[in-house]
Amino acid sequence: MNVDIASLLAEHPVADGHNDLLWALRRLCGYDFDEVDIAVRQDGRTHTDLPRLREGGVGAQFWSVFVPSTLGHESVRATLEQVDAAYRMVERYADRLALATTADEAEAAMASGRVASLLGAEGGHQIDGSLAVLRMYHRLGVRYLTLTHNENVPWADSATDERVLGGLSDFGREVVAEMNRIGMVVDLSHVSADTMRDALAVATAPVLFSHSSAYEVVDHPRNVPDDVLTTMAAGGGVCMVSFVPRFVNQDNRDWAFAAEDGARALGFEPKELARFEPYLAELQRTDPPPPATLADVVEHVEHVREVAGVDHVGLGGDYDGVTTLPDGLEDVSTYPALLEALAQRGWSAEDLGKLTCRNVLRVLRAVEDVAAG
Repeated sequence: MNVDIASLLAEHPVADGHNDLLWALRRLCGYDFDEVDIAVRQDGRTHTDLPRLREGGVGAQFWSVFVPSTLGHESVRATLEQVDAAYRMVERYADRLALATTADEAEAAMASGRVASLLGAEGGHQIDGSLAVLRMYHRLGVRYLTLTHNENVPWADSATDERVLGGLSDFGREVVAEMNRIGMVVDLSHVSADTMRDALAVATAPVLFSHSSAYEVVDHPRNVPDDVLTTMAAGGGVCMVSFVPRFVNQDNRDWAFAAEDGARALGFEPKELARFEPYLAELQRTDPPPPATLADVVEHVEHVREVAGVDHVGLGGDYDGVTTLPDGLEDVSTYPALLEALAQRGWSAEDLGKLTCRNVLRVLRAVEDVAAG
C-alpha cells in the first residue's frame, strides 16, 4: 500500500514503549551530559540521541528508570537517581524534550514538536516490597511499573527465573490493584506467562507489554503466548513489539540459550553479570550469533496484529538496553524503515497510526480514567 511515511509520522509520531538510555548514560558517564551530549549524534556510543530521534519520527518515549535487582535494598535510591537524571535530561534539552505524565500532556508535547518524555520503572524489585514507594514513584511521574525484571520478586515470578509462586502472590495482586487505583500502567514484559495471566485476571484497567514479542513466532520465555495476547486485547491492552534479536529470531534465541548453558558449564549463572558479560562479549567475537533482521520484527508485529487485533499492537524497541539489534533497525532513526516495510505488506496509514502512537495513548487515557472513576 502506498503510504507517505513522512506525512504519517508528522501526524502520528512513534510513541515507543521502552528505551534504556538513562541506564546507558549512568554506566558511560555518570549522567554527565557534557561528556555524552545527546544534542549531537552519539553513533557508536548509544543507540539514542536527539538528532536520531527526530530522524526516526519519535514523538513520545517511555524512558526506563531501570536499576538491576542485584542492588538489593539500594534499588530505591538508585531508582530515584534514575528519575532525577530523567528530570535533568528533560530540563537540559527542554527545547526538544517535555516531561509528560498523562496522555493529554504527551499529545501536547508532540504537537509542540518535542519528544514527550514518560517514565517507566522496569522491575518490581524497585519498590522494595512497599506500596508507599510505588505511590511515591507515581507522584514523581513514573507511569508504568514492570512487575519483574529478569529475576523473581517475592510477590511475582519472572519469565527468566525459576517458577516459585506460579504467578502472583496475594501481595502481587495488591500491587496490581493499587496500580489501577492510582493510575499507573501495569507492564507485563519480563514476567512469566502465569504472572501475565494472574495480573490480567486482577486488572481493572488495560495493561501494556512495553517491550515483548510473540512466543508463537519465537519461543523465548520473554515473549507473549497467544492466549495471553487474546486476553490482553479483550481488556483493551497493547503489546509493544521488541526488537531484541533473541526475542525475534529463533536461531539467535537458540544461540543465546546455548551461551547461557556454556556459562553454567563454566560454573556461573548468566545473572552473574560481572562474569557473564565478559564471557558473552568474547563468545560474540569468536562465534557471532545469527543475525536478526527487520523482517523478523515485521513477522512479530503482524502476528500480534493477527491474534490481538490492530488496536492492540505497538512498538517497544529496547534501544540502549541491548548490545546488538536487528539488521535494518540499528538505532532510533530506523523506525521509518519498519513502517515502510509494513506499508508494503498492506498496512494502511490508519493502521500504522494506531501502531505508532494511538494505541498506547489510548491505554494511558484508559488507565487514567479507571483511576479517576
